[in-house]
Amino acid sequence: MLPTGEREGPMKLTRRALLAGLGGTALAPAPPRGGEPEVVVMGAGAAGLAAAATLQALGRRVVVLEAMDRIGGRAFTDRRTFGVPFDVGCAWLHAADRNPFTDYARAHGFDLRPHEYDLERAYLGAQAIDASLVNAAEEEMSEAISAAASDLPASLVADVSTPVGEAAGDYLGALDMAVDLDELSTFDYAAAEDLSPNLLCAQGFGSIVAHRGRGLPVRLSTPVRSVRWDGPGVTVVTDRGELRARAAVITVSTGVLAGGGLRFTPDLPLAHQEAIADLPMGMLAKIPLLMNRRLGLDPFTDLLLARRGRRDLYFLCHPFDTDLMIGFVGGDLGWELSAAGEAAAIDFAVQGLVEMFGSRAGDAVARGGLTPWASNPWTRGAYAAASPGRFAARAALSEPVGERLFFAGEAHAGGLVQTCGGAWVSRPGAALPPPRPPS
Repeated sequence: MLPTGEREGPMKLTRRALLAGLGGTALAPAPPRGGEPEVVVMGAGAAGLAAAATLQALGRRVVVLEAMDRIGGRAFTDRRTFGVPFDVGCAWLHAADRNPFTDYARAHGFDLRPHEYDLERAYLGAQAIDASLVNAAEEEMSEAISAAASDLPASLVADVSTPVGEAAGDYLGALDMAVDLDELSTFDYAAAEDLSPNLLCAQGFGSIVAHRGRGLPVRLSTPVRSVRWDGPGVTVVTDRGELRARAAVITVSTGVLAGGGLRFTPDLPLAHQEAIADLPMGMLAKIPLLMNRRLGLDPFTDLLLARRGRRDLYFLCHPFDTDLMIGFVGGDLGWELSAAGEAAAIDFAVQGLVEMFGSRAGDAVARGGLTPWASNPWTRGAYAAASPGRFAARAALSEPVGERLFFAGEAHAGGLVQTCGGAWVSRPGAALPPPRPPS
């Protein structure tokens, strides 16, 4: 492995490499007691559901333990609050031509529509500008960051010296990667794949994930508090008792791992502890607004309000001709507004509309909301972003521990990091060897 901050070329933790690394790993030689699972999966998000499905197909006894009262993790569609499907978490089917949910969704009757997020409208404060200027500046910035020869904060190579450049930096960093440019690793950005083509789902991406997870052996409202792996297998301690198994697949977020929400006995190896610290969670928060008039905006319009000082606000306007305008804030601003609370976040978004469309625009808002990922104890953020100089942390955290602890999730998804589709294909279950034949 090259020293931190140096590389010979772009490093990608691909799924093939991950599975190859796990493929030669034998499970700990301690069969569970009768009726207990061979493998415990922690978390019923996309990665956990994928691991369970794969293990079942291999004939393994498996159980998924989920702390929340639903499956899907950070993929969740809310149909009640606004009377239409609203994706509280992930919404775009990124890399749709290779996304594991695309064909499934089409086969099961979900309504998918292509939608990229090049801006159609942009404002610098109250002044409307040509959105193509921001799109072009973002593309130029992306090329500069990807060409960096060492693992630096992206702010050191991105030109944000103009208002348009600053807007492009916020759109690329906080509103895409969920961290500001000074917290974005150039190598982490360069290793991520181009996610085009992109699709949106009328019924919500969370609905697709929930549909695909039907019938899997999931125990809801069962948070895992600790994992003991000092014996021949693992002992998983939950609020509902203990389970013994030969192995555990851990799909909880790096935010939960860093915050001590899941304890290990003995402690994880130092390399894994450091990797967790080097993969903090970024923040992308949504501020949905239910509108009683459209402000002249067409369905699916991508709109950016750019302000100096990294106070930018992006709107996906009226997807699928609904009355929703879905605001996004990310990075430090996303954390700040999440801490301030729902009322403050709604006010921030409404004032943004007033700034762009005049004083009466606020009257067009019937109600609003704020997504809860910052305060949710089972996520503690949106998705993981490697700290500058610490890109190698992704590979380090993906290494199995003691032939019995395996990690999966969006933080381990190679070029599809930070995506739901990437979380699904990160599953290590396919690499676990089949059960030993009876002796």
